[in-house]
Amino acid sequence: MKVILLQDVPGIGRKYEVKSVSDGYARNFLFPRKLAEIATPATIASVERNKKKAEEEREVQKDILEKNLKSLEGLRLQIKEKANEKGHLFSIVRAEEISKTLRESHHVEIPAKLIEIEKPIKEMGEHRVVARGREFIVEVLPV
Repeated sequence: MKVILLQDVPGIGRKYEVKSVSDGYARNFLFPRKLAEIATPATIASVERNKKKAEEEREVQKDILEKNLKSLEGLRLQIKEKANEKGHLFSIVRAEEISKTLRESHHVEIPAKLIEIEKPIKEMGEHRVVARGREFIVEVLPV
């Protein structure tokens, strides 16, 4: 039976691919879990449109991300955290917090998974951070 995958299925294929699978596998596993649908000429045409639309959206997102990454060059981001008298933070500054602060203060959307920190930020001061090859400074200040 020919099916169109609605999601990535390990061992079978990726989203929007047309695959031949056994009837039992399709009826008992793929269809009940909404992982695939029967491949008819109408559904294939629909999937092609969806695929094209998803590709265009991915390109737009890629362009927006590139513009956001360019705006990071030379940026000084200030994060305020609680610290003791010696300058040691009570909590660690992670990539998720840097991403959130970028979004709130500079209106720059950078996913946390793209932010690379050499070592966890545990002290006040300036720290170099890299986001997909673009370096910027994170300055941790006391509250």
